[in-house]
Amino acid sequence: MGSFDVPLDDERTQLDAFIEEYRNAIELTLDGLTEEQARRQLVPSATTLLGLLKHVTWMQRVWFEECVGGTSRRELGLVPSPDASFQLSGDDTVASVTAAHREACATARTTIAGLPLDAVVTGHRTGPRTLRWVYLQVLRELAHHCGHADILREQVLAD
Repeated sequence: MGSFDVPLDDERTQLDAFIEEYRNAIELTLDGLTEEQARRQLVPSATTLLGLLKHVTWMQRVWFEECVGGTSRRELGLVPSPDASFQLSGDDTVASVTAAHREACATARTTIAGLPLDAVVTGHRTGPRTLRWVYLQVLRELAHHCGHADILREQVLAD
């Protein structure tokens, strides 16, 4: 079911559908790639396809586990900054980063289950915000990074 197949008046269902669509899309940018291709650095920054998936995993954990769930980045074992979240370790593989992403998505779904969009969440260090704001922030980030990933995949496959 695509994101346009849900009733337009059901905001929560539509937001969930958009987020799921982008979660799947960013994982699909790694489909069929070798480990070397997934790690290939084609821009001056540390941005790679595998690094993008690692970053959006971190980002979702920050917004859903820290901001909504109230557990600090330190307690979650997360790197402190967005820039550091793109960095790959020698142990990172397409399979391991994809599994971590799927686990973070499952945790996010559980964390927000039953919370209304107008719920005020207070776990983020910049202050309280509504769950709706968190949804929109996550959606914005996922869409932004899916665009990066599409271009990087095109470059990787052109080599």
